[in-house]
Amino acid sequence: MAIKVGDRLPDVTFRVPGEDGPAAKTTAELFEGRKVVLFAVPGAFTPTCHKNHLPGYLARAADFKAKGVDAIMVTAVNDPFVMAAWANASGAEGKIAFLADGSAEFARAVGLELDASAFGMGIRSKRYAMVVDDGAVTVLSVEDTPSKAEQSSAETLLKHL
Repeated sequence: MAIKVGDRLPDVTFRVPGEDGPAAKTTAELFEGRKVVLFAVPGAFTPTCHKNHLPGYLARAADFKAKGVDAIMVTAVNDPFVMAAWANASGAEGKIAFLADGSAEFARAVGLELDASAFGMGIRSKRYAMVVDDGAVTVLSVEDTPSKAEQSSAETLLKHL
Protein backbone atom coordinates (compact mmCIF):
# COMPACT_ATOMS: atom_id res chain seq x y z
CA MET A 1 0.00 0.00 0.00
CA ALA A 2 1.35 3.40 -0.96
CA ILE A 3 2.16 6.04 1.60
CA LYS A 4 -0.40 8.81 1.96
CA VAL A 5 -0.78 12.22 3.52
CA GLY A 6 -0.68 11.90 7.30
CA ASP A 7 1.61 8.84 7.29
CA ARG A 8 5.06 8.92 8.82
CA LEU A 9 8.05 7.97 6.71
CA PRO A 10 9.26 4.42 7.27
CA ASP A 11 12.56 3.77 9.00
CA VAL A 12 15.00 3.31 6.12
CA THR A 13 18.69 4.03 5.61
CA PHE A 14 19.85 5.95 2.56
CA ARG A 15 23.41 6.38 1.32
CA VAL A 16 24.21 10.07 0.99
CA PRO A 17 27.22 11.24 -1.04
CA GLY A 18 29.71 13.31 0.93
CA GLU A 19 33.26 14.61 0.85
CA ASP A 20 34.53 11.46 2.58
CA GLY A 21 32.43 9.09 0.49
CA PRO A 22 28.90 7.77 1.04
CA ALA A 23 27.43 8.10 4.52
CA ALA A 24 24.54 6.08 5.91
CA LYS A 25 21.67 8.36 6.98
CA THR A 26 18.34 7.19 8.37
CA THR A 27 15.01 8.80 7.65
CA ALA A 28 14.98 9.98 11.27
CA GLU A 29 18.32 11.75 10.82
CA LEU A 30 17.22 13.38 7.58
CA PHE A 31 13.61 14.34 8.30
CA GLU A 32 12.86 14.62 12.02
CA GLY A 33 12.46 18.17 13.29
CA ARG A 34 12.61 19.62 9.78
CA LYS A 35 10.31 20.61 6.95
CA VAL A 36 11.65 18.88 3.84
CA VAL A 37 10.68 18.72 0.20
CA LEU A 38 11.49 15.26 -1.14
CA PHE A 39 11.10 14.41 -4.78
CA ALA A 40 11.82 11.06 -6.39
CA VAL A 41 12.88 10.20 -9.89
CA PRO A 42 13.14 6.89 -11.73
CA GLY A 43 16.83 7.44 -12.41
CA ALA A 44 19.65 9.95 -12.25
CA PHE A 45 20.66 11.37 -15.63
CA THR A 46 17.56 9.97 -17.36
CA PRO A 47 16.09 12.56 -19.76
CA THR A 48 13.00 13.75 -17.87
CA CYS A 49 14.73 13.55 -14.50
CA HIS A 50 17.86 15.41 -15.59
CA LYS A 51 16.40 17.95 -18.01
CA ASN A 52 12.93 18.65 -16.57
CA HIS A 53 12.45 17.53 -12.98
CA LEU A 54 15.67 18.37 -11.10
CA PRO A 55 16.24 21.78 -12.75
CA GLY A 56 12.90 23.11 -11.48
CA TYR A 57 13.79 22.33 -7.87
CA LEU A 58 17.23 23.85 -8.28
CA ALA A 59 15.79 27.02 -9.83
CA ARG A 60 13.09 27.33 -7.15
CA ALA A 61 15.25 26.51 -4.11
CA ALA A 62 14.99 30.07 -2.73
CA ASP A 63 11.20 30.02 -3.19
CA PHE A 64 10.96 26.85 -1.08
CA LYS A 65 13.22 28.34 1.61
CA ALA A 66 11.00 31.46 1.68
CA LYS A 67 8.02 29.19 2.42
CA GLY A 68 9.74 27.64 5.43
CA VAL A 69 11.31 24.58 3.82
CA ASP A 70 14.54 23.57 5.57
CA ALA A 71 15.89 21.27 2.85
CA ILE A 72 15.22 19.93 -0.62
CA MET A 73 16.14 16.30 -1.25
CA VAL A 74 15.97 13.99 -4.24
CA THR A 75 16.00 10.21 -4.18
CA ALA A 76 16.51 7.66 -6.91
CA VAL A 77 17.22 3.96 -7.14
CA ASN A 78 20.86 4.56 -7.99
CA ASP A 79 24.08 4.03 -6.08
CA PRO A 80 25.63 6.91 -4.11
CA PHE A 81 28.44 7.37 -6.64
CA VAL A 82 25.97 7.97 -9.47
CA MET A 83 24.01 10.34 -7.23
CA ALA A 84 27.23 12.24 -6.38
CA ALA A 85 28.09 12.53 -10.08
CA TRP A 86 24.57 13.75 -10.82
CA ALA A 87 24.74 16.36 -8.06
CA ASN A 88 28.03 17.61 -9.45
CA ALA A 89 27.00 17.56 -13.13
CA SER A 90 23.71 19.35 -12.45
CA GLY A 91 25.22 22.11 -10.33
CA ALA A 92 22.97 21.09 -7.44
CA GLU A 93 25.73 19.94 -5.12
CA GLY A 94 25.29 21.65 -1.76
CA LYS A 95 21.85 22.98 -2.72
CA ILE A 96 19.85 19.76 -2.94
CA ALA A 97 20.62 16.62 -0.92
CA PHE A 98 20.95 13.50 -3.07
CA LEU A 99 19.70 10.32 -1.37
CA ALA A 100 20.77 7.03 -2.93
CA ASP A 101 18.18 4.26 -2.60
CA GLY A 102 20.34 1.71 -4.39
CA SER A 103 18.30 -1.37 -3.53
CA ALA A 104 14.91 0.38 -3.76
CA GLU A 105 14.38 -0.15 -0.02
CA PHE A 106 12.74 3.26 0.45
CA ALA A 107 10.74 3.05 -2.79
CA ARG A 108 9.30 -0.29 -1.68
CA ALA A 109 8.74 0.83 1.92
CA VAL A 110 6.61 3.78 0.78
CA GLY A 111 4.84 1.63 -1.83
CA LEU A 112 6.00 3.80 -4.71
CA GLU A 113 8.26 1.40 -6.56
CA LEU A 114 8.13 1.15 -10.35
CA ASP A 115 8.95 -1.97 -12.33
CA ALA A 116 10.92 -0.63 -15.29
CA SER A 117 12.26 -4.05 -16.28
CA ALA A 118 10.72 -3.75 -19.73
CA PHE A 119 13.16 -0.86 -20.33
CA GLY A 120 16.16 -2.71 -18.85
CA MET A 121 16.10 -0.61 -15.68
CA GLY A 122 14.75 -3.10 -13.11
CA ILE A 123 12.92 -1.84 -10.04
CA ARG A 124 12.98 1.94 -9.72
CA SER A 125 11.00 4.63 -7.92
CA LYS A 126 7.87 6.21 -9.25
CA ARG A 127 8.17 9.92 -9.92
CA TYR A 128 6.64 11.91 -7.08
CA ALA A 129 7.10 14.86 -4.77
CA MET A 130 6.16 15.24 -1.14
CA VAL A 131 6.45 17.66 1.72
CA VAL A 132 7.55 15.99 4.93
CA ASP A 133 7.10 17.89 8.18
CA ASP A 134 8.92 16.35 11.15
CA GLY A 135 8.80 12.91 9.52
CA ALA A 136 5.12 13.03 8.46
CA VAL A 137 3.88 13.46 4.91
CA THR A 138 1.78 16.63 4.54
CA VAL A 139 1.65 16.87 0.73
CA LEU A 140 2.05 14.07 -1.84
CA SER A 141 1.85 14.26 -5.63
CA VAL A 142 2.54 11.09 -7.65
CA GLU A 143 2.86 11.11 -11.43
CA ASP A 144 0.62 8.75 -13.39
CA THR A 145 3.18 8.59 -16.22
CA PRO A 146 6.88 8.15 -15.34
CA SER A 147 8.02 10.27 -18.30
CA LYS A 148 6.07 13.33 -17.08
CA ALA A 149 7.10 15.75 -14.35
CA GLU A 150 3.99 17.87 -13.99
CA GLN A 151 2.12 16.92 -10.79
CA SER A 152 5.47 16.49 -9.03
CA SER A 153 7.15 19.59 -10.45
CA ALA A 154 8.62 22.29 -8.23
CA GLU A 155 6.09 24.79 -9.54
CA THR A 156 3.16 22.53 -8.66
CA LEU A 157 4.52 21.63 -5.23
CA LEU A 158 5.09 25.30 -4.38
CA LYS A 159 1.34 25.89 -4.88
CA HIS A 160 0.66 23.44 -2.03
CA LEU A 161 2.80 25.31 0.48
